Amino acid sequence: MKKLSALVAVMALSSVAHSEQPAKAGVSASDLTPMGAVKAGNASGEIPVWEGAAKAFVPGWQYGKFRGDYWKYKDDKKITTIDASNYEKYADKLSPGQLELFKQIKGYSMEIYPSRRTCDAPSIVKENTEKNASFAKMSSEGWYLAEAYLPGVPFPAPKTGAEVMTNGKYRYQGVGVEFPKTFTTVSPRKGTSEFIKVDAYMVSYTPWGVKSANQLSKLPPIEFYANFGYNAPPALAGMALNMTTRVNQPGSEVFYYFPGQRRVRRMPSYSYDSPQIGFENQYTMDEPTMFWGAMDRFEWKLVGKKELFIPYNSFGAYDFNAKFEDVAKKDYMNPSHRRYELQRVWVVEATVKSGMRHAAPKRTYYLDEDSWNYVMAEDYDSQGKMWKVRESYVIPVAELEGACHSPVLMQYNLADGRYVLDMHAIGTGVDIKWHSDDKDHRLKPNFYTSESLRSRSER
Repeated sequence: MKKLSALVAVMALSSVAHSEQPAKAGVSASDLTPMGAVKAGNASGEIPVWEGAAKAFVPGWQYGKFRGDYWKYKDDKKITTIDASNYEKYADKLSPGQLELFKQIKGYSMEIYPSRRTCDAPSIVKENTEKNASFAKMSSEGWYLAEAYLPGVPFPAPKTGAEVMTNGKYRYQGVGVEFPKTFTTVSPRKGTSEFIKVDAYMVSYTPWGVKSANQLSKLPPIEFYANFGYNAPPALAGMALNMTTRVNQPGSEVFYYFPGQRRVRRMPSYSYDSPQIGFENQYTMDEPTMFWGAMDRFEWKLVGKKELFIPYNSFGAYDFNAKFEDVAKKDYMNPSHRRYELQRVWVVEATVKSGMRHAAPKRTYYLDEDSWNYVMAEDYDSQGKMWKVRESYVIPVAELEGACHSPVLMQYNLADGRYVLDMHAIGTGVDIKWHSDDKDHRLKPNFYTSESLRSRSER
């Protein structure tokens, strides 16, 4: 694999200059990772030099075994625990949302571990990323990707907030991600003890993820497909939906099967901030995986880079053999299943456009420098008060040659004192599965049509 081009190195000077860290003089191609991150660690040595995932695993893992048991650094010792008694000491390394969690949630804590930069990517992703430095471009409208080689990072040295967010949307995650069994969980209302626990299955399909030099403009304009189905509780059992999100169109096309009616209905407004069915207004359509759907309702401002404690190498959030009750506590996820490390992140502020509306008119997103995964987010309400705090749990994925992904999401609703834990396998006994090719029959466009949904659902 060749080093990043000289053009990427020149562009990287601009990205480093945006950072809250001092700009480094004389940045060259060899100073950057293949994904456009600064290879060097930080001045204190707490953030190490990037090594990639090649050295991160020990032999023996196969699907069905717990991934964390085969991670090279599984025996790391905790550095410290941050809680209500000492969080102010670390305030400069915490996001505003994290600070609010310490202030508002009794008993909330974060366990801090040594920083391990273990995210990598297949060679084709690195090659496409290098090409994109002088090739990728946003649309004239500014909110969707017009051209790039995929799979790859469209903008390895981004100059705008929209480019950073687009990198997150097109982060490499294989061709599909399968959840044979998953629980979407909403914590109890205040004064009660009953969780909402939706038993479901899901598969998502990103056709541009096939390992080749796929030119976006020559592909069907599909960002992703998704299929959900619900097994329990009884009020949702049998419901299912197919979703198609297109590169250059607002919203998403959603077809929903309602077993009581024995029919498939098109849901033209089931996107953006529409509440998801069955979750008591705690979860909107654009909140899964931190941000899901079109970017057209917001202006995106690039703030720069920061060093923050973020969820990283958090294999405990993927422990499908763990007991659900041991992980999902009343007010937060058990801290022993959340690992935090000091890492560099891109920071982007989103403000709703004039003439548009959204339940959260202001948002802040944080993206991991090495993998472009969305790792944290904050939503503000119409009065400017912090409303929701989200985080996802980054891990390197063996099926993806060490590329990192972070589907598991935790969202805290500060106004209601409740949380949503989504897209995980905890307590199911069945692991999440990543597909690196499109051989599975569900990784085809015809699986996501209304006719296909109807034929499967009416059996």
